[in-house]
Amino acid sequence: MAGDVKRFSRRLLECNSNDKLCVVREYQTEVIVVPVLLVGVFVIVLTVILWLHCRGLRAKQEQSAPAGTQVTRKNPQEPFSTENRYIQLSESSVESLLNSESLTLKELEIPREKLLPDSLELIKLGAYGSIYRAQLETGISGKTKAVVLKALQDPASPQKVKDFLGRIKFHQNLGHHENLVELVGCCVDQLPLYMIMEDVSLGDLLTFLWTCRKDVMAMDGVPYDLTERQVYEVGQQVAAALAYLEEKNLFHGDIAARNVLLHHNFTAKLCGLGLAYETHTHTASSVTRKVPVKWQAPERLLSKPPTTKADIWSFGILLYEMITLGAPPYPEVPPSDILSYLQKQNIMKQPSSCQQTMYCIMKSCWQWSAADRPSPAQLLCSLKTAMKTSNGHTVLQVPEPVVPELYADVAGVDVHSLVREYTVL
Repeated sequence: MAGDVKRFSRRLLECNSNDKLCVVREYQTEVIVVPVLLVGVFVIVLTVILWLHCRGLRAKQEQSAPAGTQVTRKNPQEPFSTENRYIQLSESSVESLLNSESLTLKELEIPREKLLPDSLELIKLGAYGSIYRAQLETGISGKTKAVVLKALQDPASPQKVKDFLGRIKFHQNLGHHENLVELVGCCVDQLPLYMIMEDVSLGDLLTFLWTCRKDVMAMDGVPYDLTERQVYEVGQQVAAALAYLEEKNLFHGDIAARNVLLHHNFTAKLCGLGLAYETHTHTASSVTRKVPVKWQAPERLLSKPPTTKADIWSFGILLYEMITLGAPPYPEVPPSDILSYLQKQNIMKQPSSCQQTMYCIMKSCWQWSAADRPSPAQLLCSLKTAMKTSNGHTVLQVPEPVVPELYADVAGVDVHSLVREYTVL
């Protein structure tokens, strides 16, 4: 301490009493360093306070987020619009949810009074509620048209309402294609909610194929027969629907005769898009919907991520169903053994009613490696080429009638789903 005083005194002695510059030089270190240290400490304290504040806000947001709400990341390269993929659910009641979402579906809303109440005909009980056929007023001189109503009954939880609205918006974003079942509109102003789909006159293809087995050429004025050429016609239309879904980057997941509907003019409409919605909206691993194993590609049986090429495999099964007038696939193999059967490089044998050209198309769909299967566009081209030389006169005939319970057991499906099922979504 004494040494410091002596050094400081010596410095003062070296300065003249009128030399102010000398005095400033003696204290310039203290003048600069001390304020800098104070500013630094202030900045550090302020940063810590802001960080703690932001952390608290983030914790509150996570606590207030509703269960089941998912975060979407838009992919600019994805052709199918994901803008409305999720219905955000921040409301605490069904009523407030419907009020907030009715505006986004306003262009699809159909007044309930246009659905003639006396025309409601129960088709079946679905996963969410009843499915009806009804008559809808068209507004043209009292004319009506047949529609199918998929209903969400009351009471319904906000989560079920959210999911039901999401399915409507999925169809809305999907757009129109002549070989996909069309969304007509909806009633979502109050419960019960209705998704209104077009009605297809002949119903599902599987039921039609079974009817073709009967020794009846016409029922109700409608010809119930099928030729090889008509099999190609229906196949082309389903392949066109698959090509459209591929453009939208969508995987159908359940191609089968039970999910194809027919009009009187033999226009085919692919339906059963529930799995496509769930796979697209959620992750493939979170989808719980069960699909009969005999229609599934090997990679799906091995729980690998699904692709459009898995739909191509199922399309080959669809051709088999049509050419055999609705026979169950792999009739000699129990559903539980189908994977091991395919792993041995086995495929279905050529049916007696199937020509070699069609069987070659089936086999191209049943390539073990998905990369070796044709694309929907290539498949469509093959079907068009084969149709030129197909038989358009000879009616396909299978004498044995179908017993639904026996079919369900062999095919590995629920027998209750085979009664004129309208798998709208």
